[in-house]
Amino acid sequence: MLTSTDFSGLLNERFFRNFLPIPAINQLRLEVGTPDFQLPDITNGSLVKLSDFRGKQPVLLAFTRIFTEKQYCPLCYPHIKALNENYEQFKERGIEVLMITSTDERQSQIVVRDLGLKMPLLSDPICRVFRKYRVGQALGAPLPAQFVLDKEGKLRYFHLFSFLDHNASVKTLLEQFNLSVK
Repeated sequence: MLTSTDFSGLLNERFFRNFLPIPAINQLRLEVGTPDFQLPDITNGSLVKLSDFRGKQPVLLAFTRIFTEKQYCPLCYPHIKALNENYEQFKERGIEVLMITSTDERQSQIVVRDLGLKMPLLSDPICRVFRKYRVGQALGAPLPAQFVLDKEGKLRYFHLFSFLDHNASVKTLLEQFNLSVK
């Protein structure tokens, strides 16, 4: 459940580690593979390794900004809901959506339950993968970003946060997957 007045748990170690602004900087090149990682999937209770998808299916990496299980970024919350509501469209096209959050496993379990997430929610509380992908940070949490990877794991499209364009729309992301197979 989305609440806007409960700030308990907001001022934690992760908040202070991500407090100072660091801009998103894409150093990943199109048509090249992206850094591998392994994170726990809170939705399914398993470990997900990005390289396990290579040669099998395209992947959308959707880095999202959730402060705590009670505080969602107002710019990311609608994007999380839209991806979840359209998850079947991605699956029908053979695309896996991996949403990555900086909330810890306990907080992430509450997020999965409260939002009824169908897509995998990967927990990265030390923000190691966020930093590998250079998505930036500000005011206590990493910034959102989306990366479209083709079946071979090569980067075909990326969207980094800006105040003018927060997150790539579901329509834009699906279009990018259509372009990457041509």
